[in-house]
Amino acid sequence: MTLLLERRAARTRRLAPTLATPVVVFVLASLLTFGLGALSPSNPAAAVLGETATPADIARMNHEFGLDRPFLVRYADWLGDALTGDLGRSYFTTIPVSDSIFAALPVDLTLAGLAVVLAVLLGGAAGIGAALRPGSRFDRVVTFVASGLGTLPPFVIGIGLIVVFSVLLGALPAGGYVPLEAGFVPWLRFAILPALALSLDIAASIARQLRTSLVGQLGENYVTGAVVRGLGPRRVLFRHALRNAVGPALTVLGVGVPMVLGGAVVTEKIFNLPGVARLALQAADQHDVPLIQGTLLVTITVVLVCNTLVNLALLRLTPQGGRQ
Repeated sequence: MTLLLERRAARTRRLAPTLATPVVVFVLASLLTFGLGALSPSNPAAAVLGETATPADIARMNHEFGLDRPFLVRYADWLGDALTGDLGRSYFTTIPVSDSIFAALPVDLTLAGLAVVLAVLLGGAAGIGAALRPGSRFDRVVTFVASGLGTLPPFVIGIGLIVVFSVLLGALPAGGYVPLEAGFVPWLRFAILPALALSLDIAASIARQLRTSLVGQLGENYVTGAVVRGLGPRRVLFRHALRNAVGPALTVLGVGVPMVLGGAVVTEKIFNLPGVARLALQAADQHDVPLIQGTLLVTITVVLVCNTLVNLALLRLTPQGGRQ
């Protein structure tokens, strides 16, 4: 009983920082996000009213926007509303920011989800295959290809994929987007190239990390003991060695989520995708502060949720846990 309580206490001590850290980061990031817009030298009221606006008109519009209130009061109100899903209204279209973001967010989430699946499948298969035959031709090819892909940014990979699969082969569309509700196959035809462009860099990192870690685990005494006891190769690999070797690859995957979202800015431009990144760029061109703040806050939230899930998986899979 005492041992069980000690294990539960140790698990709680490991779990508490994993859950508390994202909350602290979210508050600090939201404060920075709001501050970047609130302290910007540009005047949203003047931008909305145009060059013919008088000082009285600008003062009236500032009061309507609530820009004449103290900074901390505005931040507290904004964050409180944001936690309930209210991100304000666009200064220019008066459309609720949450409506604009959540109309574009499925594009990014589905592409990011497909990119993560492709990264795990391609990187995992390549890393496991290379680790099972270290020093072989396959191992050398995986190492060479992974090293090459790791140096290429997503927009270069995206242009290369368009040239090969759209221009030369004519097999896939070069741009545009079809929602998943229209059917899986039509969606996949438009989504596969941008998802590949976002995933190959992460897949290369997963393959390298998994190969190195798994080679080390396969040489451990517990693996030799499992083989001596008559356990099959597949069970030894997936039930024992891979469980202990997957930690670095999971960490790479957690770090890769911000890379996927960051790469989406350029990828959406290349493939003409109506996602959150393009919405943020349009808001920045117009100095639409509520829309900029909303897109940043939603992106930060997605990144923190994904990283927290990865850290929880590391705590589950590794004896000592792991935090990025």
